[in-house]
Amino acid sequence: MPLSTGDASSSISTASNRSRNRTRYRTKAMNSEVDESLFGGVKPPPQDKCDSPIVVIRDKHAIRKTLSALGLDHKPETIQLITRDMVRELIVPTEDPSGESLIISPEEFERIKWASHVLTKEELNAREQAFKKEKEAILDAVTVRKKIMKQKEMAWNNNKKLSDLEEVARARAQNLLQRANNLRMEQEEELKDMSKIILNAKCHAIRDAQILEKQQIKKELDEEERRLDHMMEIDRQQSLQRQEDRERRRREERIRGKRHIVEQMKKNEEERSLQAEHREQEKEQMLAYLERLQEEDLQDLERRHQEKLKMQAEIKRINDENQRQKAEMLAQEKLADQMVMEFTKKKMAREAEFEAEQEKIRKEKEKEIARLRALQEKAQDYRAEQDALRAKRNQEVADREWRLKEKENAQKKIETEEKLRKSRLDQVAFKEHTLAVQVQRDRDEFERILRAQREQIEKEKREQEKKAAGCLQHANELRRQVRENQQKQVQNRLATFEEGRRLKEEAQKRRERIEDIKKQKLEELRATGLPEKYCIEAERKANILPPTSVN
Repeated sequence: MPLSTGDASSSISTASNRSRNRTRYRTKAMNSEVDESLFGGVKPPPQDKCDSPIVVIRDKHAIRKTLSALGLDHKPETIQLITRDMVRELIVPTEDPSGESLIISPEEFERIKWASHVLTKEELNAREQAFKKEKEAILDAVTVRKKIMKQKEMAWNNNKKLSDLEEVARARAQNLLQRANNLRMEQEEELKDMSKIILNAKCHAIRDAQILEKQQIKKELDEEERRLDHMMEIDRQQSLQRQEDRERRRREERIRGKRHIVEQMKKNEEERSLQAEHREQEKEQMLAYLERLQEEDLQDLERRHQEKLKMQAEIKRINDENQRQKAEMLAQEKLADQMVMEFTKKKMAREAEFEAEQEKIRKEKEKEIARLRALQEKAQDYRAEQDALRAKRNQEVADREWRLKEKENAQKKIETEEKLRKSRLDQVAFKEHTLAVQVQRDRDEFERILRAQREQIEKEKREQEKKAAGCLQHANELRRQVRENQQKQVQNRLATFEEGRRLKEEAQKRRERIEDIKKQKLEELRATGLPEKYCIEAERKANILPPTSVN
């Protein structure tokens, strides 16, 4: 069906818009990945795998032949395009011009679509958290498995049967340990004596056997045997005597040790009593020292009170002196005012006298001039006129000079009065300024003295509080030292008691071990077949006591 002009123009505009939009590239994501299968970059699948989801169309002739064989080869579709100058028919292409088209299965399309999905920040965090949890679970499982394996290995090592060499080594080690303990116990003095007694008993038994044997063999050796018996008896008695001497010396040493301990206890008691007396003396000295400090504080307070009274008297004297100076200054100012007034009056009187004298001189001059004029009138006319003119000129000059002098005097008088007025005003201003400065100085001095007194009072108060705090701290320190000394004495007594009890228990255990070893040796001696009398004699010499309990 042919297209209309409007449709053609709309298609042209749409095509032009698509062409314009095609040149603009918009980024979807910076880290996105594109499957290469979309561009035909993968190799074509082999012919035997007919179930491949991707079919690549590359051979045009093969496609055309396939379509012809299937009866799909038909006339190409055309579109009539009408413009202002011509009419054209456009063929709709049925083939891919590039030959790179792809046919993709829905599963592959969904896979590519899922792979092209851009994850958000929340999804990335969720995936990372899931990965961390999975990793932690794996690590926990590995740790638990390691612990189980270690426990199994330890159980196997504990239950493992020892080899013959290990059994021999263990038996040898136990034997060596037993021998070492026996040798260590053999070094005890009592066990040494017990060994000597057993050896002596064995010697007696051997000797008796030899005597019997010799009596049977040779009777002639009886005397010699008796002598030997006598010598052996003497040796035995001497050994017994020596043993008794050793026992006696041990008892004496124990008695001396006991006396020494008692003396030490008495000495310690005396030292404690001396220390108590010394502490009492120190306490009395401290009380005396505190009383002396209190007396010194009272004396210091009295001295400061006297100094305060002296300072107040000095302040009063300074105030009186200031009042006196003010009165003198006022009197001097009044005297200066009176002198200025008297000077002004005298000056005015002198000026009045000077004016009266000038007036008198002027009148006398006028009289003289009148007289001269009268005399001149009597003279010649020309000369008279000349003289009159000359006199008139002289008079005018004199009058002019007098007027100038009067004017100068008046000007000087005005200037003098102005100077006096200014001087008076300056004196009044200076007087007021001096009074204001003096008042300010007095006020500053009073405030300074008041501030100094307040600071002195505050300082004394702080010193008293500091001394009281120091005395309280010193008393607390003394109490703390007394408590610490008492606690130390109690701890020392407890430590001494515990040490004595521990030593007593150790001595009791040692005696019990020695008695057990003695009994064991006697049993071994009986087991050798030695006659019972020698065993009884050895037991008597060993002086084995029944076991006693430790309190």
